[in-house]
Amino acid sequence: MVESTRRSLLKSVTWRLTALIVLGLISYRITGNWEEMTAITAIYTALQVVTYFTHERLWTRIAWGRKQHPLADIPVDGPLDPSDLKVVEEQLRALGYMS
Repeated sequence: MVESTRRSLLKSVTWRLTALIVLGLISYRITGNWEEMTAITAIYTALQVVTYFTHERLWTRIAWGRKQHPLADIPVDGPLDPSDLKVVEEQLRALGYMS
């Protein structure tokens, strides 16, 4: 299964919000200045959202480590009828899942 672009983007944003809070706390603790903390956190967070999103989209192109469902190549666009079930059964037999 491949992740959608929207899912990758949402994951990027929620991860960065978590990191934003942590970075903000660390930045303020070190600088003691709200303006410096805000600048550091905003710039770094924006860069990280773009970086993570790009990283996620590149990984969608890499097949390594993914497993495809044995029936993924069978097109299904509605409820299965008996002839469809026969195709599924034949495919499972060919793959060695049924004897």
